[in-house]
Amino acid sequence: MMVAEALPHNLPDSLSDKDHPLNRPEFDSFRTRLRQQADLSKSNWFRVGGPAQWLFRPEHSNDLAAFLALLPKDVPVTVLGVGSNLIVRDGGLDGVVIRLGRGFTQITTQGMHVTAGAAALSLNVALVACEKGITKLEFLSGIPGTIGGAVFMNAGAYNAETSQVLMEAEIVERSGRVRRLSHAEIGFSYRHSSMPEGSIVTQAVFMGGSGDRYEISKRIQEISASREASQPIRSRTGGSTFKNPAGHKAWELIDRAGCRGLTIGGAQVSEKHCNFLINTGDATAKDLELLGEEVRRRVKDTSGIELEWEIKRVGKV
Repeated sequence: MMVAEALPHNLPDSLSDKDHPLNRPEFDSFRTRLRQQADLSKSNWFRVGGPAQWLFRPEHSNDLAAFLALLPKDVPVTVLGVGSNLIVRDGGLDGVVIRLGRGFTQITTQGMHVTAGAAALSLNVALVACEKGITKLEFLSGIPGTIGGAVFMNAGAYNAETSQVLMEAEIVERSGRVRRLSHAEIGFSYRHSSMPEGSIVTQAVFMGGSGDRYEISKRIQEISASREASQPIRSRTGGSTFKNPAGHKAWELIDRAGCRGLTIGGAQVSEKHCNFLINTGDATAKDLELLGEEVRRRVKDTSGIELEWEIKRVGKV
């Protein structure tokens, strides 16, 4: 999942208003890839949330760059991958939601380098690397979502994180400028990168090592089995809800606070893994967010530690 939001704005309330920025003639060439009032509830793993005021699906990086260069700076932009690690609030999203499509899913290899479009699933990158005998990328198979999201938030799993294998990334800035950033320029920290504000990851280059295909495949299978056994991956969930505080595991703090199985409306703290929230069937985004905040309150009361959200929350309440 990739998320980048612009500053608040004051746009006309009516989507059909001829003065609305995206109804202007300069956007006619993008019209077939633009949709109004697009339902986002079926496009995120929690299956909740309101509509996107506008949804844009660029074909490639230059298409995205041209669109952003024309888009007024006061129009908010939110970027979604496959909707993992994300709560879309019930009021939906103003401005433009950008979803990178098939033109951003290509995965290629050269030597020990693996180049992946931002919309490529992390799992698929690990599998392609396996086919080519490239190791060190197996952990990506345990990260739900897309490569763009993994780079943007420095996603990690199974004692490894994206920053350890990333060489460089291509981004499109909010201005429409296309840039390539080295590892050092990105500025990684735990579950965070210092990308330029409003930028969108469009491609990433990883450096692996030479390995045995059988051993790489075996490790990927082990990760898959571990996830199946310990995480509610077949439920409507968004992955790990809170970051692990320094020296602690979030799920243990949540469990000690008595939150295992806790419910609000249709939202529940997973019985299987306390750091996962699940939609039991009829949860709203508000249910999920209220439950998360209640978990944070109880953990703070019992341990003195304030959990930090790892799941992104976007949109209007």
